[in-house]
Amino acid sequence: MKRRRLLYPLWLRYWHWTNAVLFVSLVVTGISLHLGSQAIPFATARQVHNVSGLMLAANWVVLVLGNARLGNWRHYRPELKGLIQRMIRQVDFYRKGIFHGEPHPFPPTTKQKFNPLQQITYLGVVYMALPALILNGIVYMFPELAIDIFDYGAIWLVALLHYMIALFLFVFMLGHIYLATAGETVTADIRMMIGGWADVEEDGDERT
Repeated sequence: MKRRRLLYPLWLRYWHWTNAVLFVSLVVTGISLHLGSQAIPFATARQVHNVSGLMLAANWVVLVLGNARLGNWRHYRPELKGLIQRMIRQVDFYRKGIFHGEPHPFPPTTKQKFNPLQQITYLGVVYMALPALILNGIVYMFPELAIDIFDYGAIWLVALLHYMIALFLFVFMLGHIYLATAGETVTADIRMMIGGWADVEEDGDERT
């Protein structure tokens, strides 16, 4: 039996959309800085990029502390038993099942919001890629840190890592936007992330 539940509380929706805006700002200004585009003056692009990066870091701290304090971390934790088989089922759904109108193999519930692929992906993005980008970006913002720790030759490596991590997260963002249309309707998941409410199967867990 389905009941209407608040899956995404206000603080989590705030983090999600703030993070999206900040990351888009970083992508646009980062491309402008890298290509030397005249569309955005260099000094302006650098300032906006640096401020957006620091705000992204603060926003990440909000998520990690919120996850730990309010129990949201459990949605990222995959059950290892049968994980590969569940991931294959989810891939098959995205590959063909969704185009044949098949039901989602792992619909969100109050106990588990994410399907197995989302769990693995979000775990890697939130707890590995984002902190790596933030730490790398701080060193890139203050290159004397890299010089003091290593030498002048380390700057190019810092820059390369920054581009690689940013590219990975950009590809993730594109995939995330696409899969946001893979709910029961094209706009169902987007509306859920705006309002926070969804009709889900009861699982005996009221926490969000």
